[in-house]
Amino acid sequence: MGKPTGFFEFERELPADRDPLSRIGDWKEIHHHHSDEKLRTQGARCMDCGVPFCHTGKLIGGMASGCPVNNLVPEWNDLVYRGLWREALERLHKTNNFPEFTGRVCPAPCEGSCVLGINKPPVTIKNIEVSIIDKGWENGWVVPRPPSKRTGKKVAVIGSGPAGMSAAAQLNYAGHNVTVFERADRPGGLLMYGIPNMKLDKEEVVLRRIKLLEDEGVTFRCGVSVGVDVTVEGLRKDFDAIVLCTGATKPRDLGVAGRDAKGVHFAMEFLTANTKSLLDGSATSDFIDAKGKDVVIIGGGDTGTDCVGTSLRHGCSTVTQVEIMPKAPLERAKDNPWPEWPKTYKVDYGQEEAAAKFGHDPRVYLTTATKIEADSQGHVKAVHTVEVEWKRNDRGQFIPENVPGSEKTLPAQLVLLAMGFVGPEQPLLDALGVERDARTNVKADHEKYTTSLPGVFAAGDCRRGQSLVVWAFNEGRGVARECDRFLMGKTELP
Repeated sequence: MGKPTGFFEFERELPADRDPLSRIGDWKEIHHHHSDEKLRTQGARCMDCGVPFCHTGKLIGGMASGCPVNNLVPEWNDLVYRGLWREALERLHKTNNFPEFTGRVCPAPCEGSCVLGINKPPVTIKNIEVSIIDKGWENGWVVPRPPSKRTGKKVAVIGSGPAGMSAAAQLNYAGHNVTVFERADRPGGLLMYGIPNMKLDKEEVVLRRIKLLEDEGVTFRCGVSVGVDVTVEGLRKDFDAIVLCTGATKPRDLGVAGRDAKGVHFAMEFLTANTKSLLDGSATSDFIDAKGKDVVIIGGGDTGTDCVGTSLRHGCSTVTQVEIMPKAPLERAKDNPWPEWPKTYKVDYGQEEAAAKFGHDPRVYLTTATKIEADSQGHVKAVHTVEVEWKRNDRGQFIPENVPGSEKTLPAQLVLLAMGFVGPEQPLLDALGVERDARTNVKADHEKYTTSLPGVFAAGDCRRGQSLVVWAFNEGRGVARECDRFLMGKTELP
């Protein structure tokens, strides 16, 4: 612990973001960066706790508490304070294959469980993490490290999202020959097409790491849909093990009248086509343009926020984000104590940008859509909403009830459904004949990852359901460990 009194002496400070009205004119990442000196000061706030909850990685109340990949946070905070950046990077890579991703898009459950956060603002863990890895890339410390020998075993990883990438990286380090199958035209899964460029740059961040994995020996086969372009039987014959990391990509739909109107899209259709058009350099045939439109986004989570930010960059006329849940409190509620994830009010980048452009937060709370109205050509022209109250039913469950007289009509020429996902797509799982649980996820225990089929493993959202990127990294590392044990009879993977 380099500065025992650091948390007394220094206040939490994050680097300023780019001006909201300026940044909506481009697709560049929104954050500025701290100087090394300021980062050292922020690292000095770490208390080196006797019990560092920041890297426990537990589920409390159904939410992550501490880092799911068990980052050695106090260690690299101390190394940053001492100016030992390369050593800090080595500590970071011990637990995290891709800190440039988590440092940008993870919601930082580590900070929610920081001991300092009990009565003071927590340590800026996430910002220090991304600064360490960015400095590593800038200084040429992140280089390909292919395995010294190969085992001769072949593993097929289906899906190149967060779980698939981390599984592939770890299995490759163990010396296996890994081929990653991805149905999209570029690898990365959610990291490539589910998260917009202003949060996670594709060329400079995602593809840079994928190129490193290729240089280390991982093979990516894009544009290949397993079960269509490659048979399941062929995979089982050609590979010694299969790891399913297909994600939970079946979106939750909106069952209201008028849902089939033109101009109503799932959020991922909107975000994917936008990113693909950016990378291709021109609008693709499935590009969905928000320019000049009144946009209504149904869903209040991160994906909804990404739709807000993307719509603003298109030049929408208005944007409204409909949220069925109540507005969160400014401080922790009594039933949400530390070290649980703090369910407090936050203004994310998209809401900040909308407020800067239109003068108000785009979110409306305790509201649900009841009907989508179309014009004479069948194109959406309005969304009908009603306010709700959450009440207990006869079984003690909280359910929303409509508030009479609270109906409103929102003009809309584009409606984006961002209500989460209900599970993995089923055709591939049907073709494999793998057993599923009651939620249609692949049935495989956490920390085991073994499916009902010998030599077939599952990890990430297709196993646990929709979750955080950092949990996908946790499961990718875990499934690699168990797959390696299956192939070799033992494992030395962490």
